[in-house]
Amino acid sequence: MKSLITGCAGFIGSHLTDKLLQEGHEITGIDCFTDYYPRAVKENNIKNALDHENFTFIEKDIVNITEFPEVDYVFHQAAQAGVRASWGRSFEIYTRNNILVTQKLLEYYKDKKVKKFVFASSSSIYGDANKLPIREDAPKNPFSPYGVTKLAAENLCSLYYKNYGTPTVSLRYFTVYGPRQRPDMGINKFVHAGLNEDVIEVFGDGTQTRDFTYVSDVVQANLLAAGSDVAGESFNIGGGSRISVNDLVRLIEKAVGKDVQVKHVGAQKGDVRHTYADVTKAGKMIGYIPTVDIKVGVKRYVDSLVQ
Repeated sequence: MKSLITGCAGFIGSHLTDKLLQEGHEITGIDCFTDYYPRAVKENNIKNALDHENFTFIEKDIVNITEFPEVDYVFHQAAQAGVRASWGRSFEIYTRNNILVTQKLLEYYKDKKVKKFVFASSSSIYGDANKLPIREDAPKNPFSPYGVTKLAAENLCSLYYKNYGTPTVSLRYFTVYGPRQRPDMGINKFVHAGLNEDVIEVFGDGTQTRDFTYVSDVVQANLLAAGSDVAGESFNIGGGSRISVNDLVRLIEKAVGKDVQVKHVGAQKGDVRHTYADVTKAGKMIGYIPTVDIKVGVKRYVDSLVQ
């Protein structure tokens, strides 16, 4: 099988790349190394893939590409990430990298014989949900510009499915974590602060809750979506439970084996109070079942850093 993975050097994209290479896919990976975080981190993510005979790497901005490879599957992971950075002048970058890029890929592949176009969406499309756990049919009221762009891109996937029959599936990720996660992500910052005996900064009072999803579960969700007969659908991809940020800090404290100091700072614009995915639909339609709970996942992540 031949697959295209956009954002192949990123957190999730690089894990997906490694997994599909193990599965025997011929992979074309695209990444333009946006400056959201250091290039060296992303280069390290794909160092093994670059040596694989079935991996072809294209370092280009998707907006500037005129022709894409003929593939069986498209895994569109590339995006401008980050809720808190999406305000103000940065919004132009988010509309370009999240909406325009998605439209360009859909437009190119609408007449191709792809078996599946899997889009990496986000729980941010829901905003501050009134009812937990969140089902796919919950109101879509993004609480950040980032969420707005992800919802727009997901709507584009739906439009191309309805109008052209492009076999799209959108996966709404709920706070993914694990090895290679972005430097700005909460668990990454908390764990490194704990290991280095620095102060952990918590936005707000720490009672806000999140549904954290381990990266291997997200990779598996992509494979299940691609291999299914389902098209034109969106699915929640969560970890199966939720935990407060305060309790998460205690878990990290136990995993690193050190007492940690916590400093509470002001809540950030765009941060929702609670997330919790109802993954029933994904379980029934594509067979998705999260397998790594937060206690095991945090321990695995800490172990990956101290080995």
